[in-house]
Amino acid sequence: MKRFFSGAGPCVAALALALAVAGCEGGTTPEDPTRDPRVPQDSGSIFGPGGITLLGAPDDEPVSGLGVNSFLWRGSIDTIAFMPLLSADPFGGVIITDWYAPPETPDERFKMTVYILDRTLRADAVRVSVFRQERVDGGQWEDRSTSPDTALSLENKILERARQMRTVSLLE
Repeated sequence: MKRFFSGAGPCVAALALALAVAGCEGGTTPEDPTRDPRVPQDSGSIFGPGGITLLGAPDDEPVSGLGVNSFLWRGSIDTIAFMPLLSADPFGGVIITDWYAPPETPDERFKMTVYILDRTLRADAVRVSVFRQERVDGGQWEDRSTSPDTALSLENKILERARQMRTVSLLE
């Protein structure tokens, strides 16, 4: 501290030391004379009583730590469980799989990206992109097109699984 305040007078050094020590004290601050005593004190949150809700959900949807519909999220994970996961972001609602080659067709592989777009369980709240590659001469992989029915079929399976989970949760 001496080197930091080497050119400053002793008053500046004493003030800095006093501020540092005062910041370490655990005392309370005096009552604010401008505060209305009829208004309850906040519990310490800078966002007011009850904090802030970032992940609000409709009344019929369970509140969870997810940023998307939890039934769609779990339905997606269950539906694509046979593929290795590369990335899963429950707040952004994006699931990315790694390449998967079915044992019956080792020269063909697939990769998927699932997008959960809403907090509600609706048909337009999930989108699937399917990518396909085939191995050609020399062992290189080349992109091939997939049928749009493949992605639609996966979306329907995810929705079906999500609805099953929701029904079970309502019966419990």
